Amino acid sequence: MKTKKLKHITAFDVIVTIIAIILIAVVGYPLILVLSNSVSDPEMVATGQVLLFPKGFTLEGYKAVFTDNSIMTGYANTIFYTVCKTLLSLVVMLPAGYALTRTNLPGRKVITVIFMITMYFSGGLIPTFLQVKAYGLYNTRAAIVILGCFSMYNVIICRSFFSSMPHELVEAAEIDGCSPMKAFVRIILPLSKALIGVIVLYVAVGQWNSYMDCLIYIQDTAKMSLQVILRRIMTLAQTAALMDEAGDYAAAMADREALLRYAAMVVSSVPLLVVYPFLQKYFDKGIMIGSVKG
Repeated sequence: MKTKKLKHITAFDVIVTIIAIILIAVVGYPLILVLSNSVSDPEMVATGQVLLFPKGFTLEGYKAVFTDNSIMTGYANTIFYTVCKTLLSLVVMLPAGYALTRTNLPGRKVITVIFMITMYFSGGLIPTFLQVKAYGLYNTRAAIVILGCFSMYNVIICRSFFSSMPHELVEAAEIDGCSPMKAFVRIILPLSKALIGVIVLYVAVGQWNSYMDCLIYIQDTAKMSLQVILRRIMTLAQTAALMDEAGDYAAAMADREALLRYAAMVVSSVPLLVVYPFLQKYFDKGIMIGSVKG
């Protein structure tokens, strides 16, 4: 009967394990604390009695979130902005990255230099605002979807990924009568699932956590994103806390707003936590494939 040999544990293994445990604690503690605060008694949360596990379990915060029309409207707007901007970014950046790999593209080097300039220089907030207003995009959902849909950093990732693919695939398709666009859609894109997963992750996470665009370019409350609504809730909670001297009503309002804030944080994080595991398997592969070729 064969016996398995126990792996010898070295000092390096111990150090790595300790560092991993510390990192898990540093990252995991804030997440657990927010979740615990969202289901704890508001007074205990306000007085700092909740350190790790919930105290005075209650679901009033989540009930308030799902019955608050402003939060649900912001939630729907954020989903709309994230989905539309992600799709538009794929439509814009994938063909751009593929085009920059084509050696027969006229002015390819000049176009690349012009694109690279946008990574380091921009017009600034005021010119961008004036341009958005001149185009009639101010206070429209199109402004949030269009602004930032093109990122040269992501285009470079796309270009590196497409450059690592064998050119014989496209040449064989063109010999069979495929146009460059048809070869891109039918040959290149089906082989680029890892790249698409990476771009979707970058754009979706960035847009989901963004609030400055809505804060600047959106005036109608019905079009505000969830992040702006959360920011207003936090401001109201801080204002109510400062009015604590006014009486018990102000203190109760501060506690309610704090509970609502934590519950809204948890609810707003759920979609990304659900989607991320499905995209994680493409993440490392999509980044490393393009980096092999210099």
